[in-house]
Amino acid sequence: VQLVESGGGLVQPGGSLRLSCAASGFTFSYNDMSWVRQAPGKGLEWVSTISTVGSTTYADSVKGRFTISRDNAKNTLYLQMNSLKPEDTAVYYCRVGNTRGQGTQVTVSS
Repeated sequence: VQLVESGGGLVQPGGSLRLSCAASGFTFSYNDMSWVRQAPGKGLEWVSTISTVGSTTYADSVKGRFTISRDNAKNTLYLQMNSLKPEDTAVYYCRVGNTRGQGTQVTVSS
């Protein structure tokens, strides 16, 4: 299993970013996929999950601002993040089962 996240960066409050996660080594379309994040000095926080049939769930802290999606033809998971807040600053990981990638840093600051 390999998960490679990309798309992070520095953005001002209110801005947007789109994260991607390229998956390989397993049957992507057969698995629910999630995004989790870890803010500095804090534990891992679940952000969102998309099921094999496209059903989505979100943490209350990101609901209405983030959108998870998947492209099974490309074995890629996405997270569109809008109206970003400083408290969204974290390393973002995609996850399948108990496996996550190396993460991508998102920093929201003016």
